[in-house]
Amino acid sequence: MTRQRRLTWAIAGALALVCLAASAHAQRIWAGGYGRMPPRFATEQSFSGGFNFCRLMFASDHRQKQGWSTDYPGADINFSIRVSELTKITVTMRDEGAEGGPEPDAVVVRATDDALFKCPFILMEDAGTARFSAIEVERLHDYLVKGGFLLASDYHGSYGREQFDEEIGRVLPRSLYPIVDITPPHPHAIWSTMFPVKMLPQMASINTWRRTGDTIERWNEDGSPPSARAIADEQGRIMVLMVHNTDLPDPWEREGEDKDYFYRFSPDAYAAGIDILIYAMTH
Repeated sequence: MTRQRRLTWAIAGALALVCLAASAHAQRIWAGGYGRMPPRFATEQSFSGGFNFCRLMFASDHRQKQGWSTDYPGADINFSIRVSELTKITVTMRDEGAEGGPEPDAVVVRATDDALFKCPFILMEDAGTARFSAIEVERLHDYLVKGGFLLASDYHGSYGREQFDEEIGRVLPRSLYPIVDITPPHPHAIWSTMFPVKMLPQMASINTWRRTGDTIERWNEDGSPPSARAIADEQGRIMVLMVHNTDLPDPWEREGEDKDYFYRFSPDAYAAGIDILIYAMTH
């Protein structure tokens, strides 16, 4: 068994154990669901000193998935719960959670919201469909150069890559902020903050996986492998990480829905996600 597979099974075992422990506590893993839920914005009780998962709301000019709300809110909730269980990070909770007690205070932010600047980490899903307004470009630029971090994920194919490159290039001009490839096994520090991530697995949504047995989404027209590209500031701190051609958040959202999908994808998805988050919160 390779070192990477041993790591995967070790994480899977840890997740399974905390699943059993969680059954005796208020926090519950989101077990999947369909349909849309309205965005939950920050309240006066949010940002009370713990970690709030922040998801960026944006406009799409077309869709691969569901735009900004892809995998929402399950991915945000489950990731926050696992962060609280697998790390020493304190996660902010909200009392009006799902049946059974409080749940993580995962919030949606717009680029025009003041709450944006309270988020050390923001997620964009279906990022290759985004179109930013002029004010969003200005606000995102300010957020990133002042210490913020953006993870762009779950977008696929050459068209999605080109569109997001174009939009993020308006925020951080390529002449000043070049894009560099740090796909594992690249030895960048982001891949070893907690778990040693030696490869970036290709992951499909649970629906694609169930329908086709494949790990490649249909928008990935040439079956290209996943990549991780970064934009750093003048000191080398990553401001934007673009994880392309792999659905990193779906194994967070769907981990409680299908045991086979969980063991195949969730441990690697959590290992990469937690490494990224810890880097974002410490750099």
